[in-house]
Amino acid sequence: MITAFILLSIFFTVFSAPDFSQTLPATVNQGEWHLLHASIGISAMHMQLLWNNKVVIFDRTDFGPSNLSLPPHLCRHDPRDHALQTDCTAHSLLYCVDTNTFRPLKVQTDTWCSSGSVLPNGTLTQTGGFNDGDHVLRMFTPCDDYSCDWVEFPGYLSQRRWYASNQILPDGRIIIVGGRRQFNYEFYPRSSRGSNLYTLDFLRETRDAHENNLYPFLHLLPDGNLFIFANTRSISLDYKRNRVVQEFPPITGGEPRNYPSSGSSVLLPINETQAIEAEVLVCGGAPPGAVSQALRGNFVSASLTCGRLKVTDENPNWVMEEMPVARVMGDMLLLPTGDVIIINGARLGAAGWEYGRSPVTNPVIYLPFGDVNRRFLVMSGSIRPRMYHSSAVLLPDGRILVGGSNPHVYYNFTNVLYPTDLSLEAYSPPYTSQAFSSLRPHILSLDENLRYGQSFSIVFNVCEYTNDRVLSANIVAPSFTTHTVAMNQRMVVLRVESVMQEAGNTYRLSVVGPSTPEIAPPGYYMLFVVHSGIPSHGSWVKIH
Repeated sequence: MITAFILLSIFFTVFSAPDFSQTLPATVNQGEWHLLHASIGISAMHMQLLWNNKVVIFDRTDFGPSNLSLPPHLCRHDPRDHALQTDCTAHSLLYCVDTNTFRPLKVQTDTWCSSGSVLPNGTLTQTGGFNDGDHVLRMFTPCDDYSCDWVEFPGYLSQRRWYASNQILPDGRIIIVGGRRQFNYEFYPRSSRGSNLYTLDFLRETRDAHENNLYPFLHLLPDGNLFIFANTRSISLDYKRNRVVQEFPPITGGEPRNYPSSGSSVLLPINETQAIEAEVLVCGGAPPGAVSQALRGNFVSASLTCGRLKVTDENPNWVMEEMPVARVMGDMLLLPTGDVIIINGARLGAAGWEYGRSPVTNPVIYLPFGDVNRRFLVMSGSIRPRMYHSSAVLLPDGRILVGGSNPHVYYNFTNVLYPTDLSLEAYSPPYTSQAFSSLRPHILSLDENLRYGQSFSIVFNVCEYTNDRVLSANIVAPSFTTHTVAMNQRMVVLRVESVMQEAGNTYRLSVVGPSTPEIAPPGYYMLFVVHSGIPSHGSWVKIH
């Protein structure tokens, strides 16, 4: 029981770092799967959660009709489309998390294998694609009614952006890196001075016979430089001066990790309660030649390894670990607890049409701060394979929204090994279990607008408060997820100054906002109070 005293931190002692090495209680289950919709009419190739608890989902336009109709008089007319010049079906939709409903959106040009970021004002800025969409910039601004839809800007991009990656920057701009046969990067918005296109030879150097440098992994580092991983190599790029600051050792083992070998990557949580470190985690992928083997009908084992690189070390080196099962095409997301979930994908083959076999339907939760020999926890499996062109995003209630899977040129539901999947489901990690309701904090109020380095308050209640060592306030930037790449996602563990018990089971946290835009770029984040490994429901905050 909680001791009955009013002030837990009379002297406003600065908290020590939260003890992330504590795992969930031993009685924890393996999580649960829930089918949300048997069909949403399209396959969820790309997903982005927005600050109003809506998720923008879209596929591509060049395969023919989808199973979701556009409203009357909104047919898409596109003489350059490869499948249908007049198409009255939707290839994008808006899913409401709160009501479990969705409505069609109209996207005009082809979004196949594109990229995206959310601007500080909450507008989704989506870039590139295929065919008539490869130079297009598109925007979706959230609204309170049904009026918002895609707005497109044809020809805005300097170069074709197909299989490119995006990252939001400290000044609110977006950097757009690479793409098929694009060894360069550019920015949105365009610079008013000089060229907006910058050569990056690193991308040319990392392209092999099967590319393996597409959808490069991008992570904004605390020093403001950009970490870029492609194939087996990685660099720190000073994008302001177009200068490679540092090249890191190649990942141990020589297995490619980017499309079509398609591993995944996260920047582990940045912890403001201690000296700032930046550590990158890369998991899964496929061995050299996996694509050429798959073309001959030989599906080789995917990569079994994860690599960790502490970029802020004086002499960074990869530290390797083995997953419980090999995985390619897996999505990797940061959980509110600071742990990492690896979900979707296959055990054999590579990314691409018909290149994968042996679905991995069991998610794995990785405990980055746990005992080195007990970091991977195998969770309960879904009955649905999620292969090529599947995706996943974290929701404010801590669930993982999962959709997609279409390893075929067109939608194909019969006489194939892995039919096109139009369903939408949610995976509930163990911490969502009602068994932990007494430990779960509930945010009652907080300052929704945060300033860099300034204190703010969070009021929450919890039935059984334990101690401050297992209490933290974490902010999570939602990802734009496609092709195993969760662009822009990051977590920052904020510094807690004090906690006071106000009345009964109600507590007030005094917390300091992120120190710099390099630590947390401006924009919308989900804020979670985590207590004894159990997160609250996330509340949206905006960092200025």
